[in-house]
Amino acid sequence: MKKYCFFFLLVFLMGEFVSAQSPEVFTIRKYGQQNANDIMNEFTAFLSLPNVAADPAGQEKSAAFIMAMMNKRGIQKVQLLRASTAGAPPAVYGEVMVPGAKQTLIFYAHYDGQPVNPAQWAKELDPFKPKLFLDAIDKGGTNIPFPANGNYNNDWRIYARSASDDKAGVDAILNAYDAIIKSALTPGYNLKFFFEGEEEAGSPHLNEILENYKSLLQSDLWIICDGPVHQSGKKQIVFGVRGDTHVDLTVYASKRPLHSGHYGNWAPNPAMMLVKLLASMKDENGRVTVKGFYDDVTPLSPSERKALQEVPSVDEQMKNELGISAVEMPGTSLSDAINMPSLNINGMQSGNVGKMASNQIPTFATAVLDLRLVLGNDWRRQQQKVIDHIKAQGYYVTDHEPTDEERKKYAKIIKVIPGEDGVNAQRTSMDLPIIKRVIEAVKTTTKDQVVLQPTMGGTLPLFLFEKYLNAKTITVPIANHDNNQHAENENIRIGNLFDGIETMGVLMMMK
Repeated sequence: MKKYCFFFLLVFLMGEFVSAQSPEVFTIRKYGQQNANDIMNEFTAFLSLPNVAADPAGQEKSAAFIMAMMNKRGIQKVQLLRASTAGAPPAVYGEVMVPGAKQTLIFYAHYDGQPVNPAQWAKELDPFKPKLFLDAIDKGGTNIPFPANGNYNNDWRIYARSASDDKAGVDAILNAYDAIIKSALTPGYNLKFFFEGEEEAGSPHLNEILENYKSLLQSDLWIICDGPVHQSGKKQIVFGVRGDTHVDLTVYASKRPLHSGHYGNWAPNPAMMLVKLLASMKDENGRVTVKGFYDDVTPLSPSERKALQEVPSVDEQMKNELGISAVEMPGTSLSDAINMPSLNINGMQSGNVGKMASNQIPTFATAVLDLRLVLGNDWRRQQQKVIDHIKAQGYYVTDHEPTDEERKKYAKIIKVIPGEDGVNAQRTSMDLPIIKRVIEAVKTTTKDQVVLQPTMGGTLPLFLFEKYLNAKTITVPIANHDNNQHAENENIRIGNLFDGIETMGVLMMMK
């Protein structure tokens, strides 16, 4: 009897899942299964192109490849959008005007990637020679050939730079459109496509492109395909992003290195001075102690607070996954933490360590601070708060190597170089009618909860779309959360890539 009850329960639950999905989901899924070889051949060719923003020649090749992808699909007005600054990587644009459509969606992803150090990648990997693995390498996954029969397992992974961040986004968007057209379906909106070439470099010329092509880039909504799904594996929709800026610090002491036996306890140690300064910026509970650091934060709306309360907790999962037993801010969940501004130390340097260590007092110590911002923070104002804090600790702040006169006059000297390419945070209201349609559309692609996040932990240049185009944006990520983006051994889970094609396709056809 129990077996029959279980059987009928299973049939009922499967029926509930099927009924929740739109017919378009199954059509796009079938297209992906039938064309897996073509999709993968194109994707791996794309991944084989070096795409660091600092390499203009490589970026032009990547942009040309995307143009060819778009032309092959019959997308109209395919062209490169260039900044006013010569040599800046172009954005790739195309559009599809749908008869009878009254609104326009722009789909965004970026084709540039983070710099690579091949020596840091697993020995069997080359950042620009994509390889297929049965599972994640750190879980014992082994390399296999790409299957000739087109049968891919959802848990297999492709390893290559930008496999997840963000060539997977470009690929998912264009294959979603391909699936729609070749399945004789019709988009519900006019579609525009915009693929940026220097997001990983901070989008320094995006404002010029937006200004130069303002009329071309008008829309009702930008849909951003970048970033990972929720750590629980559930799909998520993200309504905003944190901003980001940096501050470089260098503390000076003696003009030459000193023997620690002869001068220890007498000559100031810049490394010790720097760590004390940095320690003064946070309390034992992880709260930033810089005056006014949290004062200008825009509070979450009632809808955003409700959504945040419904985000599944992954704190214990992530602590176990990352090998940590405590969090920086006790009692604060990961979801809450990314909705607050943060102060992070990216790196520190002073003297030598390991086999090169010597008994010396170094001449300087340096660190890079990463300031993540939320709505209400201004990146220049946040930098200034940190500088004011440093001055309050008794430091003479300069923007150059100290002169002999300055060394004689000031006991505590620090060079502060604020970053010049900060990005402010952005957040879109959850209550807009078109946003509600996005939420309902994504829900039709999964039997699971769709996680609604007020803010993404990472940074995208979304405030520029708002500033220069008065545009609304929404982020629908597709990559697996453990994709190693920005680091060695970057990868994309096969299931996430094909789920992403389905999600982008349903968004193109939403009512």
